[in-house]
Amino acid sequence: MKLPVFVVDAFTAKAFRGNPAAVCLLENKLDEDMHQKIAREMNLSETAFIRKLHPTDNFTQSSCFGLRWFTPASEVPLCGHATLASAAVLFDKIKNVNNTLTFVTLSGELKARRAEDSIILDLPVYPAHPQDFHEVEDLIKTAIGDTLVQDIRYSPDTRKLLVRLSDTYKRSFLENLKVNTQDLPQVENTGKVKGLILTLKGEPGGQTQAFDFYSRYFAPWVGVAEDPVTGSAHAVLSSYWSQQLGKKDMHAFQCSHRGGELEISLRPDGRVDIRGSTAVVLEGTLTA
Repeated sequence: MKLPVFVVDAFTAKAFRGNPAAVCLLENKLDEDMHQKIAREMNLSETAFIRKLHPTDNFTQSSCFGLRWFTPASEVPLCGHATLASAAVLFDKIKNVNNTLTFVTLSGELKARRAEDSIILDLPVYPAHPQDFHEVEDLIKTAIGDTLVQDIRYSPDTRKLLVRLSDTYKRSFLENLKVNTQDLPQVENTGKVKGLILTLKGEPGGQTQAFDFYSRYFAPWVGVAEDPVTGSAHAVLSSYWSQQLGKKDMHAFQCSHRGGELEISLRPDGRVDIRGSTAVVLEGTLTA
């Protein structure tokens, strides 16, 4: 078996920043267990598998493909950065002729379209509802100790817990915050939570670029201690911060060690456009 494989840094124009994803092109059907084996071998937060939907399809001319995402531990229902990476491979490396690509996924049809020097993802918006603190107190205390919390929301569709830190904190506090992810799967083992979003209101622009909000994302329940830049988390964050700020167009920064920028636009049809750049850093062949 020989598979074309790429590693793409998503939500950044610079190599070795943003969030890396592996992208595999499947000319033929792959044994089911092989997806997970390859993802474990790649050992990145996500490995994406693009497959043809019909025997006559090809990666250069066709505009609709199947897409699946795997962490080193399990398959996931949605991954924004690996979708961005997949579109970048098809557009930039395979030279797909279409301006818009459609991916058939576990989260329905997702679209990616060219936009000058970047790509725009069309993702669903996932609302987050008020969450009683006492139900998730142990999880939050384990993760961030006595850090001051301003708001807590829960997204049942994505099983993500959104924790907004106090507005008294600055970006540097979130960047340097030590988060205990190792114990979270033991503390929260009911299956209710599969991802923890920490977020903070942005700061006015001064000497540094202005952002509407900041975030970090943790998913030890699916084998990812901290994800560098997370499109699916912003499908939740975009709804929350749009309500809080009264804005439809926002500029976000995920302040992990690698860091990544996202341009967000909420649409009237209940979906969100997330715009990001990419950098292809590796191209090769996977043999097994």
